[in-house]
Amino acid sequence: MLHSSDFESSQTSSPIAKPSAQRGKHKIFIGMAPGVGKTYRMLEEAQQLKQEGFDVVIGLLETHGREETAQKAIGLERVPLKEMFWQGRSLFEMDTQRIIDRHPQLVLIDELAHTNIPGSKHKKRYQDVEIILEAGIDVYSTLNIQHLESLNDLVHKISGIVVRERVPDRLLDDADEVVVVDVTPETLQERLQDGKIYASEKVDQALQNFFKRQNLVALRELALREVANNIEENSRNGDFANYCTIHERILVCISTYPDSIQLLRRGARIASQMNGRLFVLFVSSPHQFLSKSEALHIETCQHLTQEFEGAFIRQESDDVVGSIVQVAHAYHITQIVIGETRRSRWHLFFRGSIVQQLMRSLPKVDLHIIATS
Repeated sequence: MLHSSDFESSQTSSPIAKPSAQRGKHKIFIGMAPGVGKTYRMLEEAQQLKQEGFDVVIGLLETHGREETAQKAIGLERVPLKEMFWQGRSLFEMDTQRIIDRHPQLVLIDELAHTNIPGSKHKKRYQDVEIILEAGIDVYSTLNIQHLESLNDLVHKISGIVVRERVPDRLLDDADEVVVVDVTPETLQERLQDGKIYASEKVDQALQNFFKRQNLVALRELALREVANNIEENSRNGDFANYCTIHERILVCISTYPDSIQLLRRGARIASQMNGRLFVLFVSSPHQFLSKSEALHIETCQHLTQEFEGAFIRQESDDVVGSIVQVAHAYHITQIVIGETRRSRWHLFFRGSIVQQLMRSLPKVDLHIIATS
């Protein structure tokens, strides 16, 4: 089983005192659904930091009546909420300015996707969080996977529920650390039935709808994959030699020969079997025009790549091997699929095969040589 620690970045968990000119660090606790323990885990880490002498406050906490969560917050200073009036009612919202004036080292802010009360300075809570970060204050926050903007349609397909409170994906991309708080669907359903998530009168309805086992299995996989993808994307700032991928990345090298379609399909199968990402490369000579049939062939390969949900890359160069190596570095390729050589023995004797050149240039990349005749 994957646990939250499997996805934590290498950056320190502890907030560091800094001048206000430096942006605060943002740590997001993300989960597949309400009740997995995001807020509890956030409070647990905050209590540990307080014991170590850090200045930690609660900016906004949503316990939803969960006694264990409320107990975990005891002893942490709470920044008073701001009273607001809307439609004749007195409501309370997080006081962003008061948090900035208090200027702790770390502030805990629950439910990142929350929509603020009409009349607030910002429409969404995540916008308040960004202001606090700009003020040089570290933030711990919580988020459910279904609130990410790009996953909205997919979540609706999985659960049949339209999630109206959403946050832009850049929040996850910009976060300094992302921790997935993970439990099994069975454990989450047990918590629900024990009344630890919703009131007893809501349990049956929840089990019949959002908390169906098949929904939770799909959402859990979605959360784990999203965080894994996020960590992989953020790791690309390092050099190629020290880069470690989470997913396999398969590059298929095609040409104007008709058997390139066979290569492409084989590469797509490899990518599918390994749950990897597919890239297709065509290197054309800048001094040679394609015939009509060749151009049509390459266009067919491009359409096939799109059908396989891959990325088609086209480059102009007389140095085919150099182009393959450059693309492999740029896209962090882990496996390359090429066809058997059509070059003469004399050519191979004097210049060496493409396979040999690639093995020398990309010693950490696996090569698949596919028989195409």
